[in-house]
Amino acid sequence: MSRIGKLPVEAPKGVSFKVDGQDVAVKGPRGELSFRVPDEIAVTLDDGHVVVKPRNDTPRARAMWGMSRAIIANHAKGVSEGFEKTLELHGVGYRAAMQGQNIALQLGFSHDVIFVPPKGVKIETTKPTEIKVSGIDAQAVGQVAAELRGFRPPEPYKAKGVRYAGEKIRRKEGKKK
Repeated sequence: MSRIGKLPVEAPKGVSFKVDGQDVAVKGPRGELSFRVPDEIAVTLDDGHVVVKPRNDTPRARAMWGMSRAIIANHAKGVSEGFEKTLELHGVGYRAAMQGQNIALQLGFSHDVIFVPPKGVKIETTKPTEIKVSGIDAQAVGQVAAELRGFRPPEPYKAKGVRYAGEKIRRKEGKKK
């Protein structure tokens, strides 16, 4: 039994839910998001709360139960507060600069890496070595942050590369004479 799925999704202040069959629409001050719940899951709107329950007791229904509830809760949080991930650049000469909406990364390659963010995700550089990725969709924000980190993931010897803020890098000992 899903511990997360049992909890109803409560609407933060200024957020409204609309359930139409398997479609759940969440509207708030920052925008609107929608999600199509899998057919194995029943969604109801009770007194401003969204209740998610499995239609049967199959393994797939149990797996989709908690996931569906978590996605709806993330949409509610996204349209009210939004999501943000911070990335740090570590390394000599590693820096980021905005070029309009795009971001240009200097990561030790012979060329700059130009990244075009998808619609709904905002990228900004507060310092030359810090990138903030923000938006209302948690999945999109996390995906963009992962793609930026993927251009130069931190290596274990000198810990150079792009890392999440607060990420601990397991260091390895180098060669010995």
